[in-house]
Amino acid sequence: MGNDGGSIPKRRELVKDAARAPTVSELKATAHESLNHAWTHDPLTSELLDLENAVSDWRGRLYNYESILKGLMPGDSDDTKTTESANGESPEATFASTGIKSLRDIVKLKVKWYTSPGTKEKGIWACPVTLKELGASTKSVYLVPCGHVFAETAIKQIHEEVCPECSEPFHSEDIIPILPTEKSDMERLAARNEALRAKGLTHSLKKDKSSSKKKRKADEANGTRSATGEEDTAKATPKSATSHRVSGINNAMTASLTAKVLAEQEERNKRRKLVAAGN
Repeated sequence: MGNDGGSIPKRRELVKDAARAPTVSELKATAHESLNHAWTHDPLTSELLDLENAVSDWRGRLYNYESILKGLMPGDSDDTKTTESANGESPEATFASTGIKSLRDIVKLKVKWYTSPGTKEKGIWACPVTLKELGASTKSVYLVPCGHVFAETAIKQIHEEVCPECSEPFHSEDIIPILPTEKSDMERLAARNEALRAKGLTHSLKKDKSSSKKKRKADEANGTRSATGEEDTAKATPKSATSHRVSGINNAMTASLTAKVLAEQEERNKRRKLVAAGN
């Protein structure tokens, strides 16, 4: 090689294209794809997200209500508990990583479905004020405690802190961005969660029962009774109480999903016992 007027390429010249940093447009496309996946898939099961039965935690993450019910059911340890995926994909997160301890830690979302004129099949989930389609392309928020979902621009336009859909009042700190990507939004949500915990409240603004139990146990350890005078009720729930738990739920959708989850869990327990007996 040589004396032919050419040159030998150096290694850095050969690999510069492979090692180059992604462009701004490529980074935006990747971020949009990731956000679109979070809008359409449950991170606990990797299954499609049903916005009609979707819930959110204090971070603004979206889940199927059924997967949260399964995670809250007793049985597996919190460290290893995962929900089963029907499509065989591995879940993106474990239930323990969500920090959800009860249904009070989530808010049921109320999303509007709009159909195209003249057809019932085609439609979109959209903001009831701006009619913008909800998803990765629209920065969206929901209100606590009512759970109604809007495009962020719609909430910025209203002059009173009253939900445009149900007229329930709310505070500015209870406007929760859905799947936030900006650091300022994440920091605000973390600060809000800490402030609520300090007040003994949950994300849904309901009283945190776990904090009351901890206080009662601490009082009992010191030889004192709780101010409410209630007896310690931390007893194992008998199997016969399953039907009572379901029948005591007023919301029809919640009762139906709970009954379904309980039946699936009972079936799994039976299979495990059979396998254990066979071994």
